[in-house]
Order: sequence, then C-alpha cells, then structure tokens
Amino acid sequence: MSQRSAAVFRETKETSIRLDLVVDGQGLVNVHTGFGMADHVITLAAFWAGFDLTLSCTGDLEIDAHHTVEDVGLCLGQALAEALGERSGIARVGFARVPMDEALADVCIDISGRPWLEWRGDDLLPPVIAGQERDLWREFLKAFASAARMNLHVSFLYGRNGHHLLESAAKGLGLALRQAVRRDRETLLSTKGSLD
Repeated sequence: MSQRSAAVFRETKETSIRLDLVVDGQGLVNVHTGFGMADHVITLAAFWAGFDLTLSCTGDLEIDAHHTVEDVGLCLGQALAEALGERSGIARVGFARVPMDEALADVCIDISGRPWLEWRGDDLLPPVIAGQERDLWREFLKAFASAARMNLHVSFLYGRNGHHLLESAAKGLGLALRQAVRRDRETLLSTKGSLD
C-alpha cells in the first residue's frame, strides 16, 4: 500500500507554516508554533493518532495566538485531507472517551467530506488557559474540521482544570483519528457512493 502523507506550506502576513504529515506513522512528533500549549495539544493528538508530524510555525504572537493556532488548524486539516485522498477503504468514523485526572471528554468524528464542528461543554473551561482565551481552541478545531472536511464533535463532560480538559480532548481526538483513518476495506464506506 502507498504511504499516506502530505506536505503543506502556508505563508501569509500573519503566519508562516511548514508541516509534513505521515498518517501511517509511529507517533514521531516535532511541533514548534511558538505557543507552548498549542505544541502540547497538537503533539498529544498526533501521537495518539499514530501520525508522524513535523510542524513549524512563525506567527504574530505579539498580538496573540489566534492567527497561529487557527492557521495551524487549517494546515493540519489540509494535510490530513490530502494524505487521505479519495478516502477509499478507511473506517471513516472514530470515537474516544479519555480521562485526564478529574476531567473527561468525548470526541466523535466522521471523515465524511461534510465539515462541521460541534463544541459542547466549553463552559467547564476557564476563560483563560495558558494566557489565551478559551475560544481559541474552538477556532483551532473548527479550522481543522473544515479543512479536513470532517464532522467533529467534542464534548467536555466534567472537570475543573482547563489544561486537563484540553488534554483529555486532544488524546480523544488522536484516538478517534486512529480509528477513522484505519484501512479496513477496499471500497468507499458510503451507501451513496461518495463522500461529501
């Protein structure tokens, strides 16, 4: 079977991003965005997915982390979409519920070609995490789901610590992706014969 991989380069006045993604990897991850919490969250998701990922980003962090995190989400989604190509043969759907100390989150995905983010329970997140507003993470996953053309549901069930809640969701995303990208057939998993 051919290697499922993609390389993405994006340059704007706000960010400069380079990434290499191998879907069928070993969890070898090297992420540098200039924002430590983003590095941590992305590393967790890629590692638990079993992806190999090298990502570097220089962004306008003197303003805040919004452009950096959103653009990285777009590039990650684009890379995943390119690596999966026509998506023929993949399981398509994945689900994980992962605890992190007192926190618990559910993540469900369908790599269906129909982008959507459902983001529930974010009132459990503190208003500021690692110096940035909590909405930053919704924007990150919205960008990722849109560019990857996937349906992504994240539900924070309970917890008190914002770091723990995000870590629970990041690991859950990785595990759900690992399930969804698994090759388990020769044909496209769709009763209508297409994904969109």
